[in-house]
Amino acid sequence: MSGQLPAGVAAGHPATAAAGLEVLVAGGSAVDAAVAASLASCVAETVMTGLLGGGHAIVWDAERSVARNLDCFCAVPGLGAEPRQVELVELEVPFGAELVHYAVGPGSCAVPGVAAGLGSLWREYGRLPWPQLVEPALRLARDGVELPPAHAACLEMIGPVLTLDLGARIYSPGGRLLAAGDRLEQPGLVAALDAVAAEGAASVYSGTIGRALLGLAAERGALVTADDLAAYAAVWGEPVEVERLGARWFTRRGISAVPETLARVRDLARLSPAERLLTLVAALDGTADAAQHTTNLVAVDAAGNACVLTTSLGLGSGDYLPGLDLHLNSMLGEADLLVDGIPAAGERIPSMMAPTLVLDEAGIGLAAGSAGGSRLRTALLTAALGIVDEALAPQEAVDRPRVHPAGAVVNAEPGADEDGLAAIEAAGRAVRRWPERHHYFGGVSLIGRAGGAADPRRSGAALALEE
Repeated sequence: MSGQLPAGVAAGHPATAAAGLEVLVAGGSAVDAAVAASLASCVAETVMTGLLGGGHAIVWDAERSVARNLDCFCAVPGLGAEPRQVELVELEVPFGAELVHYAVGPGSCAVPGVAAGLGSLWREYGRLPWPQLVEPALRLARDGVELPPAHAACLEMIGPVLTLDLGARIYSPGGRLLAAGDRLEQPGLVAALDAVAAEGAASVYSGTIGRALLGLAAERGALVTADDLAAYAAVWGEPVEVERLGARWFTRRGISAVPETLARVRDLARLSPAERLLTLVAALDGTADAAQHTTNLVAVDAAGNACVLTTSLGLGSGDYLPGLDLHLNSMLGEADLLVDGIPAAGERIPSMMAPTLVLDEAGIGLAAGSAGGSRLRTALLTAALGIVDEALAPQEAVDRPRVHPAGAVVNAEPGADEDGLAAIEAAGRAVRRWPERHHYFGGVSLIGRAGGAADPRRSGAALALEE
């Protein structure tokens, strides 16, 4: 890898990427673009994310040559309140070939962090006025936005949750679930984003949106308290650094175990396709298999600054703030995140998110992140190692068939090397061959020195800033 990253935006929806690019064209920084794109994703990608969710970011500050992580993931609620049990709504939702167990309802809502994260990013690295960053999302809320094929496929799977409450009006108007090409209309988001533009990110914690959240909590039995909202803050920290084959990878520790996995993967450049598949499966083994709905975006500006931001609602609780069309997160019902039980009130919920930067002797050569719950690590490392080890073109690396081990079964997309899959079967392990490329296998967005790439599994888009 050589040369600086090209300026642009890669994201999980064309409208999200376009919002970020608009801000870059207007002279915004990479972080400005990421903030605007994330706000747009809270309109265009509401089957994946939302303003009341949580996230993690990594920023490359080119002027200081430093990488910084930002934790804006959800926190456990209950500060200032007596401990109590909350009933959750138990559901089983088809996800590919599996029935996945979910626990939703207002009691699954944790303290949101996305808004605080966006505010913190902007205060630290923003150049443009805050209302200007909200405007692209506001336009999408006013006009509606087209539902792309991958989002429609996701909606078909999780429709029973998204249509439990007021979401039925949004996602199944007239009693018919939205399909690809239909317009996603969320008029309440206009009022929500007007509040965010006028009040800043604080709207979610001490303003219009926060008051609505506390009102719903009191009415419906959610755990979030005024003390929770007042205490929440996004937290800057140092990334984990992994040295591998002459490159330095900056990421975060978490239950996805990306740093530990990187240390186990040998150089893929000289391996046959079958050897590469077996090497990746061996390194990736040991994860549980669960579904989480997440999105990722990457923004790079002309000065070489970069921001990778991953956000999620979990599945979403199925509950919406009346008049604001804001979906509550379901992080307290995400069993794959709470492997060691629910932390104490005020503490962060664990996360699989792993926004990542790769630095070599010439500087930052890759900015990447992925959605995908327990498949996030598989998606991210399959694409990133394809670029770093094998010098694949960015979109080629993202498009490459993925193979994800999940306990006794190895899941494989069409086009995965059959010699490698046969070796897995010969060793006594089952291989599930999926009939088509699928949302299950995660959603990568990245920018490398050869350009940006976005995942067709999520109907993503990558846009370059023209010089």
